[in-house]
Amino acid sequence: MTPPTATRPPLVSAQLGENTAPAPAPPADRERLLAGGHHDPHAVLGAHLVPGGVAFRVLRPCALSVTVVMDDAWSELHDDGDGFFSVLLPLRDIPEYRLLVAYEGTVLETEDPYRFLPALGELDLHLIGEGRHEELWQALGAHPMTHQGVPGTRFTVWAPNAQGVRICGDFCHWDGTGCPMRSLGSSGVWELFVPGVGDGALYKFDITCPDGTHTVRADPMARRTEVPPATASIVTSSSYTWGDGDWMARRGELPVHEAPFSVYEVHLPSWRPGLTYRQLADELPAYVRDLGFTHVELMPVAEHPFGGSWGYQITGFYAPTARLGTPDDFRHLIDRLHQSGIGVLMDWVPAHFPRDEWALARFDGRPLYEHPDPRRAAHPDWGTLEFDYGRREVRNFLIANALYWCEEFHVDGLRVDAVASMLYLDYSRPSGEWTPNQHGGNENLDAVAFLRELNATVYRRHPDIVTLAEESTAWDGVTRPTHHQGLGFGLKWNMGWMHDTLVYLSKDPVHRRHHHDELTFSMVYAYSENYLLPLSHDEVVHGKRSLVAKMPGDWWQQRATLRAYLACTWAHPGKQLLFMGQEFAQPTEWSEAHGPDWHLLDPAHGAEPDHRGIRDLVRTLNTHYRARPALWQRDTHPTGFRWVAVDAADDNVLAFLRFDAQGTPLLAVSNFSPVVRHDYRLDVPTSVPAWHELLNTDAAPYGGSGIRNPGPLRPDDRQGHLHLTLPPLATLWLCPARPSHPDAAGPP
Repeated sequence: MTPPTATRPPLVSAQLGENTAPAPAPPADRERLLAGGHHDPHAVLGAHLVPGGVAFRVLRPCALSVTVVMDDAWSELHDDGDGFFSVLLPLRDIPEYRLLVAYEGTVLETEDPYRFLPALGELDLHLIGEGRHEELWQALGAHPMTHQGVPGTRFTVWAPNAQGVRICGDFCHWDGTGCPMRSLGSSGVWELFVPGVGDGALYKFDITCPDGTHTVRADPMARRTEVPPATASIVTSSSYTWGDGDWMARRGELPVHEAPFSVYEVHLPSWRPGLTYRQLADELPAYVRDLGFTHVELMPVAEHPFGGSWGYQITGFYAPTARLGTPDDFRHLIDRLHQSGIGVLMDWVPAHFPRDEWALARFDGRPLYEHPDPRRAAHPDWGTLEFDYGRREVRNFLIANALYWCEEFHVDGLRVDAVASMLYLDYSRPSGEWTPNQHGGNENLDAVAFLRELNATVYRRHPDIVTLAEESTAWDGVTRPTHHQGLGFGLKWNMGWMHDTLVYLSKDPVHRRHHHDELTFSMVYAYSENYLLPLSHDEVVHGKRSLVAKMPGDWWQQRATLRAYLACTWAHPGKQLLFMGQEFAQPTEWSEAHGPDWHLLDPAHGAEPDHRGIRDLVRTLNTHYRARPALWQRDTHPTGFRWVAVDAADDNVLAFLRFDAQGTPLLAVSNFSPVVRHDYRLDVPTSVPAWHELLNTDAAPYGGSGIRNPGPLRPDDRQGHLHLTLPPLATLWLCPARPSHPDAAGPP
């Protein structure tokens, strides 16, 4: 008998033992392997020293024959049935060997996965068990590597409740019977090194649940996925070479709360529908840089099955969505943004995850990532599941995920979504449907501990990045350091300011006098946290209308009010965020199906100058903002702000001063009435002999009526009474005049 012919003939010289005996797997092991419930397949399969020699056992369903090939000998294994093959050879030691596996019409030469030692170290297992593996993505998931001199992929997954786990993929025709994984002690981790599998291979885990049923799951640690609606994970490794060294070296030169920070919020799939990550890299950085924003904030990029969730229902926490390209393509986009001087924030969603049966929910047949108490596991608002923040392995999964985006993708900050839903046990839950904590309160103490550990860990490893909290309640200490019992975030979205100001502006000007406190109340608590002022996607969807459409009056009044509001926002203490499309007064709500109405800016398609004028204003706001430390240097300190007119409710007027660290002032005046107010008196510092208009949102290039205050403007007496003409529905910025200072109220 001669060995089967492979694509590369093996070097053999002799058949060992014409009368070799089979060495079949014990019946109990055989049954468990076929059922997918064996915790240690390496103890049965592969080569083992036994009385009488070395036993070789192979499980290859559908194989016609299996031959073991050594350097100078070969032997065909006995067919034991059900895909099992075995032979007992008269050898003293286990040799180096390969397998020739014959199928109908083909013969494959391969290494035996069951001759390899574990490819995951004891330190990794110890850290995983402790919930302290800060580079968890390096230990779990699918990793191409060379192990014991052989190229292949190490597969690892945490599934502590499973009876057994098998790998299935396109490399085994999606039949995992022949690829059972081994359990590594009490860690709950299962591992298998599969020789010959590399980049691009598709795979999932076939898990045998505690009740003996099977579930096939995508890899929770997958770093690349198929394009939805397909759900397989993909083996991947990065070959990207970064070019953002200068950015990374200097991004932490100023603390975020003492630096200019204006953010353009983007939903990548719909910003320019149809563009890939690499195509976006050719357009988005140039656009954002032209408008002068310091950062972009990307709505969730991690893989999600339903595009209509905008990325907020994540199934692949470690994988950039494949809709727009590969992980390295996403790296290229971030690299290009950095090279253009633009920071990258990313929405990060640790508050919940979907119930899809191929993803995290009841991953190994029991609640694993979600809380075991159904009342704590179900998220009442979104039909999803909440993470079990009290389980150390789950905290590790999430905290390592935050670090993953910072370290593998050079993300400059994480905006943590829906923090309020994490902090409260009774969030959206009526009485009787939640259980108080051990102290009788409604605080989710596990979530509090998780958020503190998250921020402490991220800032310890990356003190030059920022974490931001979308937290809509009055929880105390969201941006207070963790060592002072705060949650430790760098910035907090000021949802109260957003709500109050939009309520004020929605009123007809004749009624605004009764709502003036909505405009001024934010300064009562402005220094209780480090705030960002968000005009985000949440305010321009689901019937809320676009920003400009929220404003009352005719089209001119709507645009004028929006211009005044944006300039007032950029002058208010706190950082700024504006969602895409609002920078040119898109009149319709945002839809992820078609994105911004770019045609409104294109003269070739009959575009009106109204929209281009507001975009020009946003560019001017950012230009002056970055050049004037008074607008950002003391955002979190009361000495950076002083009221000039706080109670002019009957006039719909608001005026305040901002100061930089040297005390240089900037005066912001907003008139939210549609009438011109002539000779309007404001009391300004007597130390400033003259002022000039730096910005006037009523300037004609922005679409305004062109009412100006020619400079220099001098107070009329020693009391510092400054008399201005306030244009209708407009905001003015005034700065101390310099000799021969040009009139800078229009576009620069």
